[in-house]
Amino acid sequence: MKPLLGISLKIVSALFFTMMSATLKILTARYPTGEVMFFRASFAMIPLLMWLAWRGDLPRALHTENAFGHFKRGILGSASMFCGFAALFYLPLHDAIAIGYASPLMVVILAAILLKEQVRIYRWSAVAIGLVGVLIMLSPYLSLGSFSAGLQSGPTLGALLCLTGATLSAGAMIQVRRLTATERTGAIVFYFTITSSGLALLSLPFGWAMPTWPDLALFMLAGLFGGIGQILVTECYRWADTSVIAPFEYTTMIWALLLGWIVFCDLPTSTVVTGAGIVAMTGLFIVWREHRLGLMRKRELQAAPQKPV
Repeated sequence: MKPLLGISLKIVSALFFTMMSATLKILTARYPTGEVMFFRASFAMIPLLMWLAWRGDLPRALHTENAFGHFKRGILGSASMFCGFAALFYLPLHDAIAIGYASPLMVVILAAILLKEQVRIYRWSAVAIGLVGVLIMLSPYLSLGSFSAGLQSGPTLGALLCLTGATLSAGAMIQVRRLTATERTGAIVFYFTITSSGLALLSLPFGWAMPTWPDLALFMLAGLFGGIGQILVTECYRWADTSVIAPFEYTTMIWALLLGWIVFCDLPTSTVVTGAGIVAMTGLFIVWREHRLGLMRKRELQAAPQKPV
């Protein structure tokens, strides 16, 4: 296990996924969610196949002995993707991503319960504090006034979609962790892409719109961002426990704030900034804590008596 490598891959994947979300937010205003999901998944196949060909892993990397496991991951991930893309229509980019930060906390809990991963009190505390930051950012949607409007209120519906997507995403990441024990990264990403494309295609009878050439280019760009991010996020789980990596989903908030300001001229409120600072500090604490634990393990191994050969 190499926790710092896993964390680094997660942070870079977060940047690519945020750029994908910013691109898709432009498109969700003009195209139905199913169509957006289809093009995102289909164009994501390009970087995947290029990566596998560069490594010389085609077609060997696509072999699987756990088709049902891939199907479960595909269903959970596709449902999460659909909810997340639909929410982008109703919410500012940074708010949509911030609400999705309920997912890492759920991942840590599920990893401890289902995968039997050891989660120490320091990590539990950091994740709990991070959740406080998320709740601060959620506060505008948790007020009595926002809920009194019901689902007819766009932002409230967007917040509910984000929370649903976050729950499904946590389940998908647990399934990814299980798959990485026996399956190659290429196979995990490939079969997820195939599953999500097929499920999105089922929405065709409900009314798709013919994309313009500029919009088609945006769809391709979003797919490329998503494909690269998917490869990185799948690979990161090979190098660190799920409960270690999960809190670094919070780094997407930094990218979301920057892209929201640059692309959409959407300045964050003081509530979002406060929550962002809390979550960022918890992430830095986990990096420091894992580094210290790594040094302690190294010293213990060096001090252990060597067995005679």
